[in-house]
Amino acid sequence: MIHPSPALPAHSLATKRSGAGARSLLLTLLLTLSSVHLAQAANAPITPNAASPSTQDTIAALTKAQSAVVGVQVRAAEGARSAQTLGKERSGSGVVIGADGLVVTIGYLILEADEVQLITPDKKVVPARVVAYDLATGFGLVRPVVPMRGIQAVSLGGSTDIKTCEPLMASAGATTDADADVNMTQLVSKRAFSGYWEYHIESALFTSPPMQNHSGAPLFNLKGELLGIGSLFVMDSIGQNVRLPGNMFVPVDLLKPILAEMLQTGSSKSSKRPWLGLTSSDQGGRVQVVRVSPDGPAQAAGIQPGDVVLAVDDTKVANLESFYKKSGPAPSQTLKSNSPSCKAPTSKPSRSKPWTG
Repeated sequence: MIHPSPALPAHSLATKRSGAGARSLLLTLLLTLSSVHLAQAANAPITPNAASPSTQDTIAALTKAQSAVVGVQVRAAEGARSAQTLGKERSGSGVVIGADGLVVTIGYLILEADEVQLITPDKKVVPARVVAYDLATGFGLVRPVVPMRGIQAVSLGGSTDIKTCEPLMASAGATTDADADVNMTQLVSKRAFSGYWEYHIESALFTSPPMQNHSGAPLFNLKGELLGIGSLFVMDSIGQNVRLPGNMFVPVDLLKPILAEMLQTGSSKSSKRPWLGLTSSDQGGRVQVVRVSPDGPAQAAGIQPGDVVLAVDDTKVANLESFYKKSGPAPSQTLKSNSPSCKAPTSKPSRSKPWTG
């Protein structure tokens, strides 16, 4: 069944199929999309059968892109701290970007992984190993232990020229007992994003309508080029205090300059940064501590859940972005909060330990 989103133009569609069914459905969606755009341009009705050569090229490009999407299933190592928030068993998606089967996914799926498996479009299970996890951007890389035959790598695109309301395709790989997803969506905003887990990027991609299986899901333009990797479901995809459900994707523009470094060292230099051991939220012009990681620098400094961070080194912080930018680059900081038990505590955060929830 195809469900148009009531909040967006009728050609923004989301649905689910696998294998040949996904390709057939993709054809239907794109023909409908083409009919709408062509009819608007010519101011005349056009039937779905009147597909232009450019539409046929789009169908071929997106079908090829979809065939490179794989499922990612992970079992965390025994005693993994990230299991408290991410679970011990995790599933998501990835997409092949290398001739050797190299797959890019979202990093939190493979954090502290003990076992990784890739699910091909025809639901074959292929063992894989973690190649890299970049804390600064959130990207993860895995490589199959044995070849995944018949899968061609996708090209890395760029988000610079994407315009608001541009139609895009977001895909989720199959699992051993569930079909793949093919989701037609559109870009609704590009802006900076700060996550509660000590994470900030200057330009994230936000799309709507949302897809449910967003973790590691690749986002493609209509040329079949990879634009981003799915990270979150959000309720404010359009920003500006407007409620519109959607997804946040990490743009591959951030991957290109560090890909070689990640393959060589397992991360980027930017990932070697101070770690406080906090999860925080910002609202109403203040930053509040939600959770403190056990045995982390923040706990050692006496920071407690519920504390409000007032300043870092006597510089006021009012949101997560200013908090992370002030506390991230420096080797040590003094955090001031409203907690009676932490009067200007000072700690030296770990420079290499990733956030684990």
